[in-house]
Amino acid sequence: MEENTIKPNVLDYEDICELAPFFKGKRKLVNFLFKMLKMDKVNWLHSHNCSTPGAPFTKGVLKDLNATVVVENEKILDNLPEGAFITVSNHPFGALDGIILIGLLGSRRKDYKVMVNLILNYITALRSCFIAVDPVASSDPAKKAVSMRGIREAMLHVKNGHPLGFFPAGSVAKINARLQIDDRDWQPSIIRLIQQLKVPVVPIYFHGYNSLLSYILGRVCWPLRSLMLPSEVFRKKNATLRVTIGNPISVEEQAKYKSVEELTKFLKDTTFSMKK
Repeated sequence: MEENTIKPNVLDYEDICELAPFFKGKRKLVNFLFKMLKMDKVNWLHSHNCSTPGAPFTKGVLKDLNATVVVENEKILDNLPEGAFITVSNHPFGALDGIILIGLLGSRRKDYKVMVNLILNYITALRSCFIAVDPVASSDPAKKAVSMRGIREAMLHVKNGHPLGFFPAGSVAKINARLQIDDRDWQPSIIRLIQQLKVPVVPIYFHGYNSLLSYILGRVCWPLRSLMLPSEVFRKKNATLRVTIGNPISVEEQAKYKSVEELTKFLKDTTFSMKK
């Protein structure tokens, strides 16, 4: 599929067969799974809004879900740094937080992009807003090549004066042994990139969680949790979703934290300090 091609569906039978050859010749089984996992509803959402790609697409999706986004400290978004900057965010939802992020930032800066998991490239209506990488460091040479290309693209994007968003955890939040839900460890590779790029950082905190079952499945069986993510989108139907925007962190403030570990702790603590 060409890079700029927009398909009506996020995933169809052919995509599933490519991802998992086991399903070849089992179209009825795929259709059953699509309905059970609400993938058919995700496809409808995408097809209903894909004629307006980018930030306008996100507005249509939220309207179809009848979901309201309440933004705290929205004045920061109306006075964003000029030129390049970076956003860092927690990752509680796995899809909807990215959609909201692109809607909020992309409506103000059309050149805003977000680094995402390779699988999200199947959301073709948002592909122009994505820089895709493989967060699990797959041994697949093709996926490694995509990740390396994504990192180079991210650096060039910022160096050319454009804003870029990171979910430094790289994947959806987890539940710990004390049954508390928290981001996964923020990836040192992302923090090193931030250190190298030397631009202001805007922390953004998403309030809320997926279902408890999805987090428990994440501890037991990662693929099962991933399969639940489409249905988690529809759990937010008619919901009010709260987002808090933090004050931009200057390059000078970031420079006070010399090591990757120190800067990681500072950026994550700053982001999660908005959890109120």
